[in-house]
Amino acid sequence: MGLFNKIFGGSTEEKEEKVLPWIFLTSESQLEEIKKKSFEKTQVIFKHSTRCSISSVSMNKFVKNYNIPKEDADLYYLDLLNYRSVSDEVGYKFQIMHQSPQVIAIKNGEAVYNASHYAIQTEKILELI
Repeated sequence: MGLFNKIFGGSTEEKEEKVLPWIFLTSESQLEEIKKKSFEKTQVIFKHSTRCSISSVSMNKFVKNYNIPKEDADLYYLDLLNYRSVSDEVGYKFQIMHQSPQVIAIKNGEAVYNASHYAIQTEKILELI
């Protein structure tokens, strides 16, 4: 039974789910706050399409690899299907072309990192902090 469990993940132990310190980005007014706060610490926005399988894979990889201390960055989650106008405003405010999924790091009022799909790397954000 041990080999079967290793191959098919049939363990009866519950896997601990990693929970990130998400702040939900739901209004355009939050973007000015994000810009202001970026002068004190890095602000990270993850734009996610809940209907896209590539976005889900990228999100899972991002969550698994995210190791930025909470005191070094605020982490925002943007459900772009429900808040498309907010997603559009992110592009205008920080001069970033829309992608999905997409991660944007903002520091000193400007986007300093922008990646989408499988190019999203938390290590690159950590290097900029």
